[in-house]
Amino acid sequence: MHTENPAEVSGASTMTFGKVWVALLVLTGVEVFLAYEQLPTLIMLVSFLGLSIVKAAMIIAYFMHLKFERFSLFLTLFPMLILCILLMFISMPDSQRLLHMRPPQ
Repeated sequence: MHTENPAEVSGASTMTFGKVWVALLVLTGVEVFLAYEQLPTLIMLVSFLGLSIVKAAMIIAYFMHLKFERFSLFLTLFPMLILCILLMFISMPDSQRLLHMRPPQ
């Protein structure tokens, strides 16, 4: 018989999830604030990309419970992430080529 409480095993509490949720709200607020600022395009894109990566990492770690899993599960998922990123970069030139193939309007 398995008698352990799942909330105790995972190591997360409602308070932890609340703090992560508030942090995600704050990061989203920063993104909205930056969207209304007149920043150079490169700085804005880099800041949005960085904030989005931080938010995605927090969502994956806490709400998808990957932080509380075994390290072997992470080692299983991480190569697939690298593969997806590589496939995205492989198909990137095709999307740029299509922009130049459109007839002028």
